[in-house]
Amino acid sequence: MIVKRLVPGQDLKKSLEEIRDNKGLKSGVILCLVGSLDEAVLRMADGNKKTINGPLEIVSATGTIATNGVHLHLAVADSQGNVRGGHLMRGCPVHTTVEICISCPDMVFKRVNDPETGYRELEIFPQ
Repeated sequence: MIVKRLVPGQDLKKSLEEIRDNKGLKSGVILCLVGSLDEAVLRMADGNKKTINGPLEIVSATGTIATNGVHLHLAVADSQGNVRGGHLMRGCPVHTTVEICISCPDMVFKRVNDPETGYRELEIFPQ
């Protein structure tokens, strides 16, 4: 397991990619991700990006880390408790802290173009 704390100003998605690259991860599953962001850039279900101004509390996060991609869905709450969520994009700076716990299964995750969906989807391989 990998446990990491991010500090103010670090970009959440970029940091997850850096953890993967620095640790040489072949696969990862987000077990826990809590903290706060200055703002969130999320891709919505229709493919459009939306920027949500903060500060924001991360109330839920789930996803996988592959050798060539990070797929994470994130839900954030504003100061009024309104929750919005979507697919994590770059451009999400940490406000005070983000605590991350990543499980590292004994397999290889890769993201491969799927002509049916138009997205890079998860493929799982033995180690």
